[in-house]
Amino acid sequence: MRALVVGGAGFIGSHLCENLLKQGHKVACMDNFSLGTRMNVELLHDFPDFVLYEGDAANRESMRKIVREFTPEYIFHLAANSDIQASAANPDIEYRNTYSTTFEILSAMREYGVKRLFFASTSAVYGDKREVELDENTPDLAPVSYYGAAKLGSEALIHAFSYMNDMQALIFRFPNVIGPHLTHGVVFDFMKRLEQEPDHLRILGDGKQTKPYIYVTDLVDAILRFMETEKAGITLYNVGVEGDTCVTRIADIVCEEMGLHGVRYEYTGGEGGWKGDVPRFRYCLDRIHGAGWRARYSSDEAVRKTVQEVWKSRRQ
Repeated sequence: MRALVVGGAGFIGSHLCENLLKQGHKVACMDNFSLGTRMNVELLHDFPDFVLYEGDAANRESMRKIVREFTPEYIFHLAANSDIQASAANPDIEYRNTYSTTFEILSAMREYGVKRLFFASTSAVYGDKREVELDENTPDLAPVSYYGAAKLGSEALIHAFSYMNDMQALIFRFPNVIGPHLTHGVVFDFMKRLEQEPDHLRILGDGKQTKPYIYVTDLVDAILRFMETEKAGITLYNVGVEGDTCVTRIADIVCEEMGLHGVRYEYTGGEGGWKGDVPRFRYCLDRIHGAGWRARYSSDEAVRKTVQEVWKSRRQ
């Protein structure tokens, strides 16, 4: 299969590219390198069926040029702003990097007859429904962040384009993804701060924010397992893990794995780390579990394994 991974030099995309290549697919990675890095895909050039395009998915001509040249059979859409704190200060980031990329990808698919799509959505589309177990049919989706709103708008575009053009689309709504190649987020931030100041850690919020964290290889495994939907329209799954992890527990794990003792935690206060941050939520995973998939790592295990991998790479 000829697979185009948009955002393929990013954290999740680079892992997906590698695994698609190992399965024998021809893979094109498209990235504008705003968040993704060339280092993430450096080793992929050893595969003869890998090609790298530098381009911006929000740019109509760039998107169409790459689809026209590579002629993909399947597009994996991971192009988005994944730094939610950054977009909280500037919603233009989400409009351009998350919503506009979706429209341009779908428009190029329509023009050149590409029928299969994977879209990386998010738990943030549900909004702040902390007392509800969130399943794929939860009504009244009301995002509280610009990020969640742009992802929900993208889902709506995919529904319309899929119906009008007989496309097959797989949508995953997943929580925080962590693992090697991590570039931001609470685990990354804590490790960076503690390297600079090993006896003190500033923690946004009250430290009680509790969410599930999925290890990136578990997520990629689920994408590969379900990517062939074999039906027109939308196939939607919540994708998550057993358990969840609070922010203070993440700080404890980071300190343990970095060999730090007696670190003083300073909390900024408040339920959320920033405006638009949902401090906790509960996922229903019955649909994807019923389809035969479960994450290998629990939330706590994913956090610990991520810290171990990132800390090892930094000391090499």
